[in-house]
Formats: sequence, structure tokens, C-alpha cells
Amino acid sequence: MSLEANLEPPQFQRIATALRYLDEHFLEQPSLEVLSTVAGLSVAHFDRLFHRWAGLTPKRYLQQLTLEAARFELDRGASVIAAAWAAGLSGSGRLHDLFVVAEGTTPGEYRAGGAGMELWHGLASSPFGQVFVAGTARGLAHLAFVDDAGAADAELQTAQGKWPQARWREAPVEAAALVGRLWGTAGPQPCILEVRGTAFQIQVWRALLNEPRARTYGALAAELGRPSAARAIGGAVGDNTLAWVIPCHHVLRRGALLGGYRWGLDRKRAMLTYEHASRLAAAG
Repeated sequence: MSLEANLEPPQFQRIATALRYLDEHFLEQPSLEVLSTVAGLSVAHFDRLFHRWAGLTPKRYLQQLTLEAARFELDRGASVIAAAWAAGLSGSGRLHDLFVVAEGTTPGEYRAGGAGMELWHGLASSPFGQVFVAGTARGLAHLAFVDDAGAADAELQTAQGKWPQARWREAPVEAAALVGRLWGTAGPQPCILEVRGTAFQIQVWRALLNEPRARTYGALAAELGRPSAARAIGGAVGDNTLAWVIPCHHVLRRGALLGGYRWGLDRKRAMLTYEHASRLAAAG
């Protein structure tokens, strides 16, 4: 498993805090010293942590962010990180470029509530904190960020509510292996999704998978031929229980506003940053 996947949640929170400060004080061009102080770390420690997390130094990332943000006319209140990403910093593809196949459950399986199926579940560490993971023999069924035991229990209940008749077993080894496939040092591995949702929700999620790029809720609604359904699109995005893999964090409000995110704006901002920085690192 990658070093990134072994980061403990408090370390991730330090990075997220510094990124929030950068987003809110970008025009002041905060120095590395300022950002490390905000994170509560020494300059050297912050530099090492960020490099281990994103694959390049914060100084290089900040320089590139400044250049790319200049390509985008920021509206008042916009997120500079989201604006730079929308302007093309990470291109039209995702960092992980997963070979993802979304296989919806059959009508019979949907009605049966998972009867006759076995699902495993467990907790593991990711670059964005702890994740609750659940899957079937066919693929990944649930991936959600959890910040405490209560959140983990809630995600388990949500997953079990979607598959009420299935057999469940705890499987931390499978959870860790799955996270390693998503964020491991060997690069992303093929991933099959066991998607469970309404026909409309699956249509929205497929659109996010097929075109993993920045767009607004309205633009996504227009792409689906439902220009007046932006609110319903937002509901489908919010109901996504396959975080990161189905990239609902790519959907922004008009003017590069981050908008809402089920698992918190600090985490959404960090996910966009991770994609920016990791692509830059890969490009050399």
C-alpha cells in the first residue's frame, strides 16, 4: 500500500487546514512559512508531509497554482483551487484513470434486497482520512469517508439498508486491499462498481464516470438532456455512496464555487488539490 494511504487522519487534517487557508487568502500569496504555521508544523515537516501526500513540494505546487489560476477570471467568492482545476490544470482526465465499469444490479436483485448475496465491509486509511468500504464478489459497493466511529456505524447502516437481505461479514483485509488498488504505489488497478440506485441516479453517476471533468450542476443537467433538472442532479450527486471513484467532487457551482460536498468542503478541496499536484508530479 502507498505511503499516502498510510497517512493518519490528523495529518490529513493539517494539510486540509493549510489548503483552506490558501483558498481563503490566495491574493495575499501566503508563504510556505505561513502555511506551515497554519498547519501547526515546522516548515521542514510540512514540506515533507505535503511531498509525501501529493508527490511534489508545496512550493512547486503553489507556483503552478498561481500560474494556472491566472488563466481563470475569478468571480467574487470563488475557490482559486477549483477555478484553476476548472481552467485545465489537471486536464480532462482523472489522476487515477481507473478502468471503472459501473454494473447496476439487475431488477431481480434490486427487488430481492441482496437476498442470497454476501457483502464484506471494513475500515482503511486513505489520503483523505479513514474510509468505510464494502463490496461483493463482483465489485465495490460502498466507499465513504468517516471521521469517527459514529460515522462509520452510520455508513454501515446505510449500506445494509441498501442490501437488507444480504449476508454481511467484517473484512478489514479486503478493505485495505481495495484502498491499495485505488491509491497504491503500483498505480490504479481495474475496479468494478456494484452500483445500486434509481435509473436516474445511475445515469448521473455514469456521466461523471464517462466524462470526469469539472462542470456545474446546470452543465451536467444539460449534458443529460435535462436542462431543468439541476436540483435533481444535485440530489443524485449527493446520494453517491462511492466517493472518489464516482467523482462527485468534480461538480462545482457556477463561478468555480466549490459548492457542497457530502464529506465536507475541506475534503473536497483536498481531493482537487491532490489530483492537481499528483498530475504535475507525474508530468515531471
